[in-house]
Amino acid sequence: MSQSNLFLTSDTADKQAFVSMMESTVRAIADSMDHGQAYAGMGPYELRAAVHSDELLPQKGRAFDDILAEVKEKILPNLVRPMSTNYMAHLHSAALLETIAAEIILSTFNQSMDSWDQAPVATEIEVEVIRNLCKLYGYDEKGDGVFTSGGSQSNLSGLLLARDWFCNTKLNWDIKKFGLPTEFRKFRMYASEISHFSMEKSAHLMGLGYDAVAKIPVDNAMKMDMGALRAQIEADVKAGFMPFCACATVGTTDFGSIDPMDEMRAICDEYGMWLHADAAYGSGVVLSEKYAHRVAGLGACDSITVDFHKMFLMPISCSVSLIKDKTNFEALTLHADYLNREEDEEEGYINLVNKSMQTTRRFDALKVWISFRMRGKEGWSELITKCIDNAAYFYEQLAKRSDVEVIVKPEISSVVFRLLPVPGSSEDADTMNKRIRRKLLHHKGVVIGQTVCRGNTCLKFTLLNPLQSEAKLDELLALILSLR
Repeated sequence: MSQSNLFLTSDTADKQAFVSMMESTVRAIADSMDHGQAYAGMGPYELRAAVHSDELLPQKGRAFDDILAEVKEKILPNLVRPMSTNYMAHLHSAALLETIAAEIILSTFNQSMDSWDQAPVATEIEVEVIRNLCKLYGYDEKGDGVFTSGGSQSNLSGLLLARDWFCNTKLNWDIKKFGLPTEFRKFRMYASEISHFSMEKSAHLMGLGYDAVAKIPVDNAMKMDMGALRAQIEADVKAGFMPFCACATVGTTDFGSIDPMDEMRAICDEYGMWLHADAAYGSGVVLSEKYAHRVAGLGACDSITVDFHKMFLMPISCSVSLIKDKTNFEALTLHADYLNREEDEEEGYINLVNKSMQTTRRFDALKVWISFRMRGKEGWSELITKCIDNAAYFYEQLAKRSDVEVIVKPEISSVVFRLLPVPGSSEDADTMNKRIRRKLLHHKGVVIGQTVCRGNTCLKFTLLNPLQSEAKLDELLALILSLR
């Protein structure tokens, strides 16, 4: 293979090669969209055999057109299509067209978001986007934030800053310099029993261990029980533990339920604790004129996780960690002569690595910048509101039926339900619901979620597609019922 046309440069031939390669790739993608199914590919064993190769790296390379032909044969037909209205399985959305265009730009120029001299305008755009996001979520000029790889890392960032804040302000101990204090086994953080598993993972990575996370029961609406939270904190304090943080889940993974942030704020203030909001799912609700009041408590939280690759319909990955007081980012700052020199910062050069857990990062802020400016408040409100309205409609249809158990009225866009067997059936409900989900996936091109609630297998619609219609939801429900 020729070593020419390796990169996009100012050379005419290189530019022509770039355009040709991009055009042929885009055309292959568009041509593959020849049906509306969410998945029409192979099963796991067949697919594994189809992509198996003993020679990933051949002695001599092949032409791009040959490789693209293989992609068209083996890969494109076997991709899940979250843009389909038959896809409702996870918090995994379709990508808006303008954000895909943004991906081409950020991938082509490959900026590294750790230092200004690696990403000049990209740095300034991220700073502008973060400043506006702080305003959107109720923070003043003291707020700040940074883009991350996803909700798990944003949660880890917020919780780590909470731990260091607690040690600095309550124990007069600097973890960054001295490591964990001798009392670290007494640290406790609080999250609901259905919070994201990144709570426990974060506790592990922070050196506290899973046992540092007290899981609080939820009420019938799947929200954290405030009486149980207060009782647990009081018991822990009496036992000599040190509560340092509570986490409000603003959109639980399965149910989309929203913990009562204002009440949690009051409890945290009473006990001198940090309040973190895992709003990876529910952060998008703020843009709905009709439903924004449901997440009005976000501005009271000390840190907020925002995911743009969920309700905001942007390509993976794109997440943000926001904090109310930017001085707390000092816990992540470490200067290096080869990267973020203090002398440069005195001259106005912003090095974003000072507040990031990562060094190398993508220019993900471009996707937000382009899409926000293109859609505007009205456009975004319409998109988000449609998804929440669809969930409310589907819930109402399920609630009318005696042969379906619906778990909880949705606050955002997730509906969890359980089909009941027809009278006289020898198949139990759990087996039936599992069978139906698999049949939908492999025989109907419909991909829905499956979870467990109170020990029972349930099905789940996660409605993140604003193209979804009430008529389509009726059609899907009829199909599911026909498979019992």
